[in-house]
Amino acid sequence: MGFPNSVRIVEVGPRDGLQNEAAPVPLEAKVRFVNALSASGLRDIEVTSFVSPGAVPQLADAADVLGAIEVRPDTTYWCLVPNAQGLERWLETSGRLPAGSRGIALFTAASETFNQRNVRASIDESLRRFQEIMTVLQSMPAPERPRVRGYISTAFVCPYEGAVEPAAVQSIAVRLVDLGVQELSLGDTIGAATPIQIRALLRMLLTEGDVGDLALHLHDTRGTALANVLESLDLGVTAFDTSAGGLGGCPFAPGASGNLATEDLLYMLNGMGIETGVDLGAVVDASGVIEPFINHQLPSKELAAYRSAGF
Repeated sequence: MGFPNSVRIVEVGPRDGLQNEAAPVPLEAKVRFVNALSASGLRDIEVTSFVSPGAVPQLADAADVLGAIEVRPDTTYWCLVPNAQGLERWLETSGRLPAGSRGIALFTAASETFNQRNVRASIDESLRRFQEIMTVLQSMPAPERPRVRGYISTAFVCPYEGAVEPAAVQSIAVRLVDLGVQELSLGDTIGAATPIQIRALLRMLLTEGDVGDLALHLHDTRGTALANVLESLDLGVTAFDTSAGGLGGCPFAPGASGNLATEDLLYMLNGMGIETGVDLGAVVDASGVIEPFINHQLPSKELAAYRSAGF
């Protein structure tokens, strides 16, 4: 196996992690959480989502969170923007961020049923919404444009339709890149993918056409997330979405548990000599900031081991 020298981690706990929590998390706790993650050396943090407050009440304070966090240099603060209305709200708030620190994420799925359940739109309708967003962004002066990444959820298995064909994912990937999306994050939304499925999709995307930069967004429902990371690393993928403490799940995906824990990935990469620029102990501290507000223990195995060792 040939592994890279370094890996980029996109921390999604403040958005994808918290969106599935039933208990409301106070604004101050969310801001402290993001600031603690920034202090750990993470340089890509998904802060919140400008989705309809009725759809995801936990993130109704998106503008307040983005307006209150401490902004660090060389850090991109990502926000999920589902449509033109969400983009307008994001534009009203994001002006306080330096141009190089702004990023937006777009979301669609590789299965029609999941997309309808999640965003109440077909895949084609989602892509038309993204075209509206990209038209606005492309009208901005180039130095002020945010970076754009696109999620393709249920890229391996859908909770409603079962296994997803790699060709279906490739078709959406090409269309997103054609719209101007710079990075694609492939989601194992219910944590059902195995290394064989990871290899089949990545081989197709990496060998059959230019689909831009790729990242993996893995959930650890069945304990296969780290095995899937190893498979991805061997194929040349060097970006992974993770969530501090293993926060997460998906309110629209029955049976989905938390995201791959940032601590668990860091422990493995540190042991392999792969650089991330992120301090494991500081991520543990960040998980400690948010855990009292979610009414349950965080599932990260490394977090538990770190604490039991007395660090």
